[in-house]
Amino acid sequence: MSLETIARMVITAGVGLIVVGGILLLAARANIPLGRLPGDILIQRENFTCAFPVVTMILVSILLSVGLNILVRLLNR
Repeated sequence: MSLETIARMVITAGVGLIVVGGILLLAARANIPLGRLPGDILIQRENFTCAFPVVTMILVSILLSVGLNILVRLLNR
C-alpha cells in the first residue's frame, strides 16, 4: 500500500470522526438521551460507576446499518 493511499485513509477517518462528533454535539444540545434510554444498564456504588448502554448501542447499530446501506446503494448506481 502506498503512502498516498494511507494518507487518504487517515484523512477520511478524520473527516468521519468530525462528522460523528458533530452529530453527538447536536444530539446533546437537542436533549436526546443517548446512554440513558430504557434498557440501558447503569450500576452506581459509592465510588464506582459502570454503564452498559445496551439499547443505545442497538439503536446506533440499526441507524448506521440503514444509513450505510442507503449510501452504498446510491453510490453503486
